[in-house]
Amino acid sequence: MSGSTRALPPTELSAAQLSRRQAGRTFWARAQHVFRRNRTALMGGVIIVIFVLVAIFAGALAPYDPNAIVLGDRFQSPNGIHLFGTDNLGRDILSRIVHGARISLWVGILTVSLAMLIGVPIGLLAGYRRGWIDAFFMRLVDVFLAFPVIILAIAIVAVRGPSLANVMLALVAVYWTTYARVTRGVTLVLREEDYMLAARSIGVPTARVMWRHLLPNALAPILVIATLGLGNAILAEAALSFLGLGIQPPAASWGSMLNFGMQFLRDAPWLTLFPGMAIFLTVLGFNLLGDGLRDAMDPRLRQ
Repeated sequence: MSGSTRALPPTELSAAQLSRRQAGRTFWARAQHVFRRNRTALMGGVIIVIFVLVAIFAGALAPYDPNAIVLGDRFQSPNGIHLFGTDNLGRDILSRIVHGARISLWVGILTVSLAMLIGVPIGLLAGYRRGWIDAFFMRLVDVFLAFPVIILAIAIVAVRGPSLANVMLALVAVYWTTYARVTRGVTLVLREEDYMLAARSIGVPTARVMWRHLLPNALAPILVIATLGLGNAILAEAALSFLGLGIQPPAASWGSMLNFGMQFLRDAPWLTLFPGMAIFLTVLGFNLLGDGLRDAMDPRLRQ
């Protein structure tokens, strides 16, 4: 009958699903092959693994208590006993950087995870259902994007007060929009694929279509954005802590260590040098890893 959508027989639908799954396996196998040949991406991965291991085993790796005050060891330059020197209270800089890795990575991972949990379902729903749902969520995204990222985060933390929980809340409120827009854009393309039309024609429930068909095929760009977002989140946390709106003393945070060391920059430059290098290397590692994942997962860049 003209105008009606013909539902695929079970055998044809199974063949289409089998072909799509085979293509998915081929895609991930090729992406893995390309990624392993990218030396800069592997270097970024090694940097991240090192910092993750440092954060996990901080208690065993730190040579001293990061908050132990030893006034007799004040302002020691890097030496054989204190490899990164000490601050004005005699606290070991290396130990504080090691423990600060826990806070920075924890903030980055938890912030990105929560932002994905909010943004990805919104993007899937908006891109798949379209209509007023799409218009509502995209206008909401536009409202959040109208504010500069760091200014909005500073405003949220300033209103609620400086703390680790409020820093993560502020960063999640800023970053969920990125995942919503990326997921929506991918969904708009995927919803017109043949297997999606076939699934809708046989009456597959919307929730099942989104989670079993849309989400697995949209994972590649989402993972790339998440990897790059980890570096941005760590950098944003350091900026907020540098401004005094993040982690509060005596907890060790790379951003707060930078802020504290600024007043002694001329006499004790190691107070800012080593925390700054830790931030630089961590963000660099995530950026290199994200660029490598993008090159491996984007078919247009594989050649």
